[in-house]
Order: sequence, then C-alpha cells, then structure tokens
Amino acid sequence: MVRRRADDRPPRRVAVPARDRIGADPDAPLWRAAQVFRLVTVVYAVSSQFSTVAHYTSPQLSWFFVALLAVWSGVSAVLLSQGVGRRAVVVGIDQVVAVALMGATRLVADHDWYSAHQTLPTTLWVANAVLSAAILGGPVAGVASALVMASVSAIVRDQINLDLWRDATAPVLVAVGVAMGFATTTARRAHRQLEQAVRVAAATEERDRLAREVHDGVLQVLALVRRRGTALGGEAAELARLAGEQEAALRMLVSEQNTRLDRGDELVDLRALLRAQAGAGVTVSAPADPVLLDRVRATELAAVATTALTNTTLHAGAGAKAYVLVEDLGDEVILSVRDDGKGIAEGRLAEARAEGRMGVSKSIVGRAQWLGGVAVLDSAPGEGTEWEIRVPKRGARGG
Repeated sequence: MVRRRADDRPPRRVAVPARDRIGADPDAPLWRAAQVFRLVTVVYAVSSQFSTVAHYTSPQLSWFFVALLAVWSGVSAVLLSQGVGRRAVVVGIDQVVAVALMGATRLVADHDWYSAHQTLPTTLWVANAVLSAAILGGPVAGVASALVMASVSAIVRDQINLDLWRDATAPVLVAVGVAMGFATTTARRAHRQLEQAVRVAAATEERDRLAREVHDGVLQVLALVRRRGTALGGEAAELARLAGEQEAALRMLVSEQNTRLDRGDELVDLRALLRAQAGAGVTVSAPADPVLLDRVRATELAAVATTALTNTTLHAGAGAKAYVLVEDLGDEVILSVRDDGKGIAEGRLAEARAEGRMGVSKSIVGRAQWLGGVAVLDSAPGEGTEWEIRVPKRGARGG
C-alpha cells in the first residue's frame, strides 16, 4: 500500500455555488442593453424637441417635461441596471411616467398639432416602458404594456376612432414587447440549463475525487486485510472473507459513479440505488444501460426492495439467498425480489395485518399503488418468496 504524505495531498477546493459562478441574474445583460437604448432615445427625444418646440403653444412647459424625461431616464437607467430587488417598482413607475408625458402633449400643443404628430416624448422613447415590462414579465407583460401605450397615444392624439394599426405606433410597440419578451424567456431558460450543467459537472468532479480518495485509502486497506487474513488462516480467514465482501461492494459502488446519470433533480439511475444493497446473500441484476426514473419514483422503488430484503433477512431462514432483478421495458419498470427461503404460508399476511403489522401492505403494496403500479406476491411454504412490482416510468403519483 502506498501512503501519501500530508504535504503531497492536492489542495482542497472550496465549493462555489453554481449560481455564484455563472451569475445570479440572467436578465442583467438585457437590462444593461435596454438602458443603453434608453439613453439613445433620450438624445433623440431632446433633438426632436428642438425641431418641434416652435409649434407648441407652451414652449417653456414643454422644456420642463423634456427635462423631467431626461432626469427620469437617468435615474431609471441606474436603478434598472443595478437593483434586482427594486426593478418591479421602477418598471411600474416607468409605465406611469410614459403615460403622463404622453398626456402632457395636450398641455403644450393645440389640437391641430398633436392630432397629426407623435406625442411629446416620441414613440421611440415610449418604447422604453414596453422594453422594461417585457424584460420583467416576459412577452405577455410586454404586449400588455405596448397595447396600453398605443391606446394612450391614440386617445391623446384624438385618433381613437381610427384603426389603431393604420398608425405605426401600435405595431412597433407590440413588436418590441413580443421580441424582448421572448428574448427574456429564452435567456432565463438558457441560464437554468447552464446552472444545471455546472451542477452536474461539479458533482461529477467531486465523485471522481472521492473515488480516487477511496481507491487510494479504504480499498487498499481492505485488500491488504483480505490478503493477510487469508495467509494467516484460522479466525483471520473469516475477517479476510468479510473484508473481501466489503471491498467488492465498495468497488461496485465506486464503479457505479461512472455510469450513473444524475440530471439535477430530474432523473436518477435506479441501478445505482439497487446495487448499493448488494452484498453477502444478495445478488442484484440490472440492464447494461441506465434505468432512468425521476428521483422520487426511483427512491420509492429502492425502498420497496429494501423492505423485501429486510423481510428475507427476518423471516426467510438462515442461509437464505435473495435475488433482485430490474427490467426496463421502455414505458414500464419491473422490479423482482426473490429469495429461496421458507416461503409464506397462505393467510399469513392477512394475520399480520390483523395484528397491526403493516410492513408488507404499506411498504410494498402501498408504495407500488402510490406509484401507479401493482405488486404481486408469489409464495408458498418451502418454495421461497417472490415479489414482482410493476410501475410506469412516468405518470401521476398518489393514486
């Protein structure tokens, strides 16, 4: 056995949560890009003010509203690009400010002007409110904001009786809301997938590290005990046999980590959970390919096998062997647990239920039914016991 000196050990890595490594806010780039667009629209709105102020009936009041537009644009740009917690409030205020500035058009211009031209803040600047709503709430919120802004624009300009789609305002704003809304949902979905991939990669790296540690330490010790015990003979031979069984079980568990597929909280390999129960007197047989089930379903099936194996240990008799077989039929999983023990006399399970012992009815039959499947018992005195549990790989639970 090779011993590793303390100063030869690789430095321990500090686990960093996946969210911290890839960024906690998937919308942050979209918010920053939207604020750049906001500042560009401010430049356009101010430029438009210089060209239209001569047509207003209240030029000084119009400059006040433009100044308010510029100040709010700067404040909102800072808050939306940095503050995750306050964004909903800022977006709400953004909608109100946009509506108020459009309504203010009637205070600075006469009917002939505002009915034939765009409202005071310009349609391009109003699109900022739609963008913010779309980033915050997705396409539905974006379209809702766009329809509100387009309706307010039509009302202010006294064009409510006309077809809204004749004017470019409504189509442009709705298109902006839809496009940015779907971009937001796509970004969030990609962020979740990236987080999941990082978690799986980190878990794989940690399993590999533990496997190396186990191989360099525990497995070598067990192998040494097995060899030395066998050479010494006598009582040491029994210790060697036990060490050999534990070495084989541990090697199987370590090797399972290379084939186990764990997708976050979605799917786990049932084979790994069943093979962990293999040992002296228990043989587990499984397909070569992973048997993928959702975590709850796989855990419940493994618990069924544990209960059946416990009953074998307690009731099958000394020296009884147990065999666990799992079959993947595509849309259904069959779990068989069989032993060559004394078997169960007819009526014995009914007596156990009457006595209040609910292990079989609750832990095996009840679990199978909860998973939407069935549990069938085949047993007779002197012929051993066999449980066959058939459950769908997917479907509702709790039935």
